[in-house]
Amino acid sequence: MLSGIHALTDSVWFLAGQISGSEPVRLVPVHSTPFHVGRRPGLALCIPRQTISGLHAEIVPDTESLLVRDLGSTNGTFVNGRQIVETQVQEEDLVQFADVPFRVRRQDSTSANQTVQEEVHDQAFALVQLDRIISERAVIPYYQPIVDLAGGDTIGYEVLARSNLVGMHGAQDMFQAALRLDVEVELSRMFRWEGIRATASLGNPPHLFVNTHPKELVEPGLPQSVAAVREVSPSQPITLEIHEAAVTDPKSMRDLRLALRDLDIRLAFDDFGAGQTRLVELIEVRPDYLKFDMALIRDIHLAPCERQEMLGTLVRMVNNLGVVPLAEGIECAGEHDTCVQLGFQLGQGFHYGRPAPAFSGD
Repeated sequence: MLSGIHALTDSVWFLAGQISGSEPVRLVPVHSTPFHVGRRPGLALCIPRQTISGLHAEIVPDTESLLVRDLGSTNGTFVNGRQIVETQVQEEDLVQFADVPFRVRRQDSTSANQTVQEEVHDQAFALVQLDRIISERAVIPYYQPIVDLAGGDTIGYEVLARSNLVGMHGAQDMFQAALRLDVEVELSRMFRWEGIRATASLGNPPHLFVNTHPKELVEPGLPQSVAAVREVSPSQPITLEIHEAAVTDPKSMRDLRLALRDLDIRLAFDDFGAGQTRLVELIEVRPDYLKFDMALIRDIHLAPCERQEMLGTLVRMVNNLGVVPLAEGIECAGEHDTCVQLGFQLGQGFHYGRPAPAFSGD
């Protein structure tokens, strides 16, 4: 399919998608006017599936957009989830013929070399996979234990996200694709929902630490999203984690803190010390937990005394504020022992357990 790129003049439109889940992503250049789509052999895009009509739809390319027109198909043509008769579409729109989705892409001919072809193909593949994750909720919650350093008991789990789809195994992969579609907030909300839903029916559901995306702090809807999660599991202990770099407005954070208290949900600042350490916001808002970034913990047992003393001073200050300090990224007994000596109350890391897809508690 990529050979069609060589016929470009100024630019070319593509449909990127899979006709079946078992085949790789296709990049189909929209190379004719009109460009016919259907089940009938010989069409510009032949989709041999029973849900597709013989002559299903047509596409008319233009320099700035594509005109998509349904041709009286049985099961309809959709753009971004809405059934259409005729409409203009732009790059990144999702066009669906019956139950077969394609992402609209465009590439300028001036950069249509082999490297760009490969990049376009990789990006298109990632976008199609992300569409499947969101539409099918194909995310698998993973749980990493958080332990009490003094007694060794597991007090909760951080919810992480994985997927079995190729190229979308970790949350970072998914968020990179989500950035191109501006759906990071929707993806973050799905991670929280699925993580809590999977444990809510347990007889004694565990204390879960659930994450937020920084965009959720500047867009409306975070309190409502968290309230919906609380409805899924009314009595389960829940802590909402917010990246410390996103904590920039003390007033909005105080408002969120009050909303969380009404829902009986605790608050944690995550990755403390990874960027600009926000001590003012820490004092004014006072979360329940402060998670120290793993960069501060890595090889702390081998660090010079000055570094250990600096970290110990921060930990004492946090304890004095009534906030529980948590050390992230503990990977060995030496780091564990030093964190105990420095005054950390909780710890998380491979030393206590790797993220796992199934919660093994009672």
